[in-house]
Amino acid sequence: MRVGLLAYGAIGHEHNRAVQATEGLELSAVCDLDPERVAAARSLAPDLTAFTDTTEMLDSGLVDVVVVSTPPDTHHQWAMAALSRDIHVVLEKPMALTADECDEAMALADERDRTLVVYQNRRFDADFVTMRRLIRDGAIGEMFHYDSFVGGYSRPCDYWHSDAAVSGGAIFDWGSHYIDQILDLFTVPVAHVSGVNHKRHWTHVTNADHATVTITFEDGTQAVFTNSDLAAARRPKFHVLGTTGAIVGEWDPAAEPAVADRPARLFLHSPGGERVEVPLDEVPPYTFHRELADHLARGTRMQVSAQQSRDVVAVMEAAETSARDLGRPVVPDLLP
Repeated sequence: MRVGLLAYGAIGHEHNRAVQATEGLELSAVCDLDPERVAAARSLAPDLTAFTDTTEMLDSGLVDVVVVSTPPDTHHQWAMAALSRDIHVVLEKPMALTADECDEAMALADERDRTLVVYQNRRFDADFVTMRRLIRDGAIGEMFHYDSFVGGYSRPCDYWHSDAAVSGGAIFDWGSHYIDQILDLFTVPVAHVSGVNHKRHWTHVTNADHATVTITFEDGTQAVFTNSDLAAARRPKFHVLGTTGAIVGEWDPAAEPAVADRPARLFLHSPGGERVEVPLDEVPPYTFHRELADHLARGTRMQVSAQQSRDVVAVMEAAETSARDLGRPVVPDLLP
């Protein structure tokens, strides 16, 4: 399958490396306005064709699947453009900024019999994969409360990530990762969602300074996600309570200042007070891309589905609606 990369930044380079390492995928085209980025792409794929116009790349006949790494407010636009040309689509997260946009793209993908999937790369992080295994194996009994956190105390960047109109806001930015993990762990239907956004200090950007999403499931279990640029004291990345134990994911101080890009150290806690560090499972590199290649070639099932990523957007939408109403619970529009 010939792959085209739409926009080539750091994440584009990650996709390029993955394509080079995955049998069945070949990088054929890159579209970016910056010649230096195109040169970076050529360092791994010298024979690619470069474009500065997205429509020209999609109309070139050189692309079977396009990876869309543009800002979130354009994901829907380019997904629809590619699908209408019978091109498979991999979207960066979030899938879109509304569930309605996701539904429209999913309907077109079904109509055209094309693959539409979101690169939920944090689903394959070693700390999450290990924690999920421990939970599913019953290491802490029945999980009933789950906390996840990302951030610290720092000035937000001036890039589009901090512009709520482009990124969707603080809940959408990191929530696209962390809420996907939550919905992958909890199999009980969602009852309601509440959200809170604080805008108290960083006035140069429009994202909230501190955002919290609480998801309550129909059996009363709860999951909380917090993204903060005002946390002078960090909370653990993961804090999971079960009926017979707990799991704590502690930030790795050796990874400063980019702790969010490194796996947490996982500790299993017993009711008796024992605390044991759990070695992280080995996750094969580029698992998502290998599954994508197998799916496109043979129709095998991927771990990530469009509906899952669509429901992540629906939960985040509900959280934003709740936040505008002082955190009052909102029932998200989830697919059956």
